[in-house]
Parts: sequence; C-alpha cells; structure tokens
Amino acid sequence: MVRLRPAALRFSLPVLVVAVFALVGASPLRAEDATLVMFEQKACEWCARWDAEIAPIYPKTEEGRRAPLRRVDIHNPMPQDLAWMRREVFTPSFALIVDGREVGRIRGYPGEDFFWGLLAEMIEKLDEDVDETSGAAPPPAAPG
Repeated sequence: MVRLRPAALRFSLPVLVVAVFALVGASPLRAEDATLVMFEQKACEWCARWDAEIAPIYPKTEEGRRAPLRRVDIHNPMPQDLAWMRREVFTPSFALIVDGREVGRIRGYPGEDFFWGLLAEMIEKLDEDVDETSGAAPPPAAPG
C-alpha cells in the first residue's frame, strides 16, 4: 500500500480539482441530456388525441428514453428553468431541447405516423449537433 505524504497531498488535491473542473467545463452536448417539452392546454382536442395515441408508449420508446417528456401548460407561467424559451400559443407543440437550447419544434399533432417521423428528424438534428460539438465523426449511413 502506498501512503501519500502531506506534501504530496498538497500537490495532488489542487491538480485533481483543476482536472475535474476542466473535464466538466469541456463536456460536449450529450444527446441523452435532451428533453421533449410538450406545450398543452386543457380542453385541447389534439392534446387529448396525442395523450391517447402516443403518451402511453412514448416513455417505452428509444425516443422517450433519449428525450423524456416534460409538459408545460401554456396558461401557466413558464417554468423558471425554461424562461429562455419562446412561448407557444398553438397546442399541442413539442420542443426538443438540450443544454439550454432548442433543437427543433413540432407545432400541432399531425397524427401518429407524422409525429414519429418529425420527431425522428429532430433527434437526427440533435445527433448531428452533438457530433459537431464533440468533434466526433457522424455514424456511417445505413446501407440501403
């Protein structure tokens, strides 16, 4: 077992603290930090349709795991942590956000098939932004 002498501790602790802050400060966008904000209101027929068709399965999907749903009623004050976002008047609307910025928005609920397609496009955009930020090469295109 190696024992550190007090002089070694004085040197190691500041170096460790600087290293941790450097890593935290340099962290790139991560797609798993995304959130899907749903703007809704009471008595919204299309919100109710989305709730019936999508809400039960959303958290079980890959999209739902990558961007958990957060609901915001447009008649309530905007949550403090989302105050930077542009308010919405059309419901339902869905904003994909990550790291304090909006990646994309779907206005309205165009039906199940269109919703999943539009959400996939936003997540693809998110992945492209993450790749650009991290400097990683985008994944290869699927053959086909």
